[in-house]
Amino acid sequence: MCLNTINEAIEAAKDTSLTIKAPGTVANIVCGFDVLGLALNDPCDIMTVKLIEDPVVVIHNVDDYGLPTDPLKNVAGVALLEMIERLENRVGFDVTIEKKIMPGSGIGSSAASSAGAVVAANHLLNNIFSNDDLVQMAMLGEKLASGVKHADNIAPCIYGGVTLIRSIHPLDVISVPSPPLYVTLVHPQIEVRTEDARQILRKQILLKDAIRQWGNIAALVTGFMKNDYELISRSLEDVLIEPIRSILIPAFDEVKAKSLEAGALGGGISGSGPSIFMLSRNEATAYAVEKKMQEIYTNTGIPFHTYVTTVNMEGVKQMN
Repeated sequence: MCLNTINEAIEAAKDTSLTIKAPGTVANIVCGFDVLGLALNDPCDIMTVKLIEDPVVVIHNVDDYGLPTDPLKNVAGVALLEMIERLENRVGFDVTIEKKIMPGSGIGSSAASSAGAVVAANHLLNNIFSNDDLVQMAMLGEKLASGVKHADNIAPCIYGGVTLIRSIHPLDVISVPSPPLYVTLVHPQIEVRTEDARQILRKQILLKDAIRQWGNIAALVTGFMKNDYELISRSLEDVLIEPIRSILIPAFDEVKAKSLEAGALGGGISGSGPSIFMLSRNEATAYAVEKKMQEIYTNTGIPFHTYVTTVNMEGVKQMN
């Protein structure tokens, strides 16, 4: 990157700040482990970023989650430190984070923080980095959170809509057009750490199961692109991950069965859980699904929160 371009961007952004909303995301979309994701209009983190002269990251948390303020231990911090290095240590960032997405929720909390931070910083710098650059930086936050670089939360958070990650080495993100969809989520107030949820997965799978999964992924993407709700519904099947991870989520099987009875197209575990998501064709069905989820979790005695929302087509959004 040209040094003059960096200097001009930094000079123009002095004494300014930017506040953004970083959306929650649903990773995997049932069958697309680590390769599919979609962005949500609710919930969203709120973040304010401003430039500082020293090439460091200063973090302020204005929530009750007690996340680290050491940038080396914070997902937004490590993503911004990578940006500072790419900017040849000529600027730093002051970040205020108000998390609305509970860590460990399965709704892309770490992705919202890391993606939101680099998108806001890039806006301040007159967008000198590409979206692919931002995904690469933000994936360092995901590596800190889970031990593995993955982009199925990061990419939809930055690009918006539904995204397919064909590869991360080299990075190849494809935006997938989709029909209008309503998303209903229930978040049991328990924590499932992404790193732990990865550890329990099988290291080897049967070829026949892999073939079935590949078919579902290809059909799901085709269903999105053709606005074919019935094909989407048939393809929301996971024979590899869900049977194992679902044991970590109380009442999962009942929630899924009752949601389908209420008219949902289908759904499953959001990310690594514990949140469960269901896709619906219309708002009335989405709220009917929410009612079933609420009834089930009320009976379990486990505190929970539900959302009825739509697919966010913009990704990280500027607020001022």
